[in-house]
Amino acid sequence: MKKTVRVVVVDDSAYSRRAITRMLEAIPEVQVVGYATNGEEGIRRVIDLAPDLVTLDLEMPRMDGFTMLRILMASSPVPVIVISSTRGDEKVFKALELGAVDFITKPTGVASEDLLNIQEDLHEKVQAVFKLNIAQVLHKRLEPPRVEEVPVSQPAPRPASTTIDVVAIGSSTGGPPALQDIFASFKQVPPFAMVISQHMPGGFTRTFADRLNRSSGFEVWEARDGDAVVPGRALIAPGGKNLTFVEADGKVVAQVVDPTDKERYVPSVDVMFASAARIWKNRLLAVVLTGMGNDGAEGVVQAKRAGAQVLAESEESCVVFGMPREAILTGMVDKVVTLDQMPREIVLRCGLAPRFG
Repeated sequence: MKKTVRVVVVDDSAYSRRAITRMLEAIPEVQVVGYATNGEEGIRRVIDLAPDLVTLDLEMPRMDGFTMLRILMASSPVPVIVISSTRGDEKVFKALELGAVDFITKPTGVASEDLLNIQEDLHEKVQAVFKLNIAQVLHKRLEPPRVEEVPVSQPAPRPASTTIDVVAIGSSTGGPPALQDIFASFKQVPPFAMVISQHMPGGFTRTFADRLNRSSGFEVWEARDGDAVVPGRALIAPGGKNLTFVEADGKVVAQVVDPTDKERYVPSVDVMFASAARIWKNRLLAVVLTGMGNDGAEGVVQAKRAGAQVLAESEESCVVFGMPREAILTGMVDKVVTLDQMPREIVLRCGLAPRFG
């Protein structure tokens, strides 16, 4: 029998509290055990009730969600899903850095039945709580990761005869902080390109790309039709869209396409891996990071059959070991690596000599 997930709802809107409570209690094994109207009250509820999960609005009177997150993660860490009307700005990613495991955007900032449109997304993200690596979530929040710079020199001898031109990364729950760690490790401009599909709704990936760009030697931006895939550049699939690639005028460029009805997760890692494999074949390195579900598994199979190399994040460092586990079960993963070792492994697989210390 599954353990009941006990939830505290924190939101200053009475309508939102009632609507979120109804949606949560429609999920088997979920029980709303309390609510709060601001961060100050929310901290008291968490301490008194010791819930398994908190849903949190960011903009509230007296004490906002950011302050509550800081205090919670320092004193009584617990998984938090942000449910806020904040759209496409830095606030959501600030919340993820402070400790939230995921976020959902309210359709509107005012009380409206439109809020019920988030029900499917809410159910899916709460289900991920059943599979969270709680120890890893809390460890990451209590002890911020130590980002080690990975300078590279080239050319460098390597056993394989083929150089990797493109690193394709897929991720979901826990992905934004993981990607931040990886990109922050590359302070110099690397001689290979990156393409990324992170499950995220529309309106957020441009801000996310800007954040990665500020901390990395890569030139990072949200992909647009016709963007060239070139060394030192990283393209992020736009939220709610799929990223594919075509050859045009002697170069490879991005294509941003709408998902099909059969693609449950978008941007689709499977679609990106498959398209990248057709173009780069054995010059591709596919990487599967933390996330719920099986997106990326079929893409890994196609990538490996085309001659690509494949890495997966280990259970030890994953927030949710869903996507990497499914990739590993295909038998097509070359190596399983913890997140802190992933930048080194990428550099080595790309045929470069890392310079450490």
